[in-house]
Amino acid sequence: IPQHWPTDQDGSLKLPGISLNPSDRFIDINATVCLNHGLLELVACTKNTKEHESIVVLNARPIHIHAALLLLKAKPGRPAMQKVVDNENLRWIPVTPTGEQVEVSLVFQDNKGKIEEFSISTFVSPTKLNEFEGFEVGEKIQPFPKTFLFAGSHFSEEKNMPRKYACEYSGNVISISTFGDELLCLPGIHGHANDGLAWEVNSEKLPKVGTNLSLRLRLSKSTKENAKD
Repeated sequence: IPQHWPTDQDGSLKLPGISLNPSDRFIDINATVCLNHGLLELVACTKNTKEHESIVVLNARPIHIHAALLLLKAKPGRPAMQKVVDNENLRWIPVTPTGEQVEVSLVFQDNKGKIEEFSISTFVSPTKLNEFEGFEVGEKIQPFPKTFLFAGSHFSEEKNMPRKYACEYSGNVISISTFGDELLCLPGIHGHANDGLAWEVNSEKLPKVGTNLSLRLRLSKSTKENAKD
């Protein structure tokens, strides 16, 4: 266990706000609904960062979420990045993110007190930023994805300074847009420059702002099968 992860006296990890279910290979994270209207840049953020463009704010540290996924034998990849291809002319190309697939859902009580799990796609709807550009009449819009990549964020390297886990400071825990330091992200690179289609909150089934619930991260079936090999 790396030294920057806090442990109990018996050496076990301290993961406040996180519950592990190793048999079914998912974790539940304490979260609070923070938005019920508007455009989205993220699904989940840390406190006092990007609650104005995220569905839930998390009551757990991102580095602890990373550790919990590692305990489930998930393999992190890397966020999107820029790679230099010509040192002389300083030309860069974008490199897409990698990482194992993780299903994202919200778990909460319905009006009758029954605990239910809803895919995160239930709470996200498409919205047009550019009404006509790049969009043909009758074109079918794909639903919001149910799975994200375990990109794993990264540690910042500053001379004579302690290493910092980047998304703990940016708030970009589960990102829809590409920031380059997210813990979980969508495949590909997404930003205003290449998206005529954006995403907004679908509050039809979402509990009201301030409601406490669980954000569930479940390793996909393919990941589970690979872990058995």
